[in-house]
Amino acid sequence: MVSMDPTPQEWARYTPRERMLRFAVFLFTALAIVWSLTSIDVIWAWVFDAPQQMADLFGRMVPPDARNLPSILSVLLETVNIATIATAIAVVVSLPVAYIAAQNTTPNAATLWLGRFILVSSRSVNTIIWALLFVAIFGPGIIAGIVAIMFRSIGFIGKLLGEAIEEIDKRPVEALEATGASRFKVIVYAIVPQVMPTFWAVAILRWDINLRESTVLGLVGAGGIGIILQSAIDTFNWQEAATVLLSILALVVLGEVVSAWLRKRVI
Repeated sequence: MVSMDPTPQEWARYTPRERMLRFAVFLFTALAIVWSLTSIDVIWAWVFDAPQQMADLFGRMVPPDARNLPSILSVLLETVNIATIATAIAVVVSLPVAYIAAQNTTPNAATLWLGRFILVSSRSVNTIIWALLFVAIFGPGIIAGIVAIMFRSIGFIGKLLGEAIEEIDKRPVEALEATGASRFKVIVYAIVPQVMPTFWAVAILRWDINLRESTVLGLVGAGGIGIILQSAIDTFNWQEAATVLLSILALVVLGEVVSAWLRKRVI
């Protein structure tokens, strides 16, 4: 006679320990959110009044004022130049930094930490902060904007290129080294061909990002379309501000189209 188990087992997705861990994570997250909301000084009256203020502001922006459109387009072209020049310089500068920041190509531990320090320091400071610093050094204008975006881009490009160098196939490198090839030839014929797709992808992506970031540099005096936007806001010329915002939106969309086209043609 076959005995039947009167208490069938129930399937559970998580074990009791996993359920306790998930509950602890949810509880910690909820407490963190409550603590964040209670520790900051929020004027809730302004928060509840925000929809009405936004509606009033957008109402003042309609219709956009296009009388200053030639000047806006001229400064918009300056914004594109800032992003393009800064990206080109950053790409050139980031190549040696990425080389010494990669573990499999750096000459020694000192250069490795030097490369890592440059990448971290570049990425840890926001573009606006860099712009404020270089406006104080070079004065207001596009030079400060170019240098600010360039410094910010070095960490981004160098970080991704360094990781790409660390992930290359070592066999071509070892084969050239076995033939007695110089270090320069190893780099040119074994390393560069493997990282070229990543190089172009990162360069195009960073140009697309810089195009967006260059639109706000004028708010701190570093050139670009942000100067006209700040001037329109300071003088409460909301219709012109609407025109500037629409121009920035068109520029970003155009930059996205150009980036996509470049990726198809180059990569």
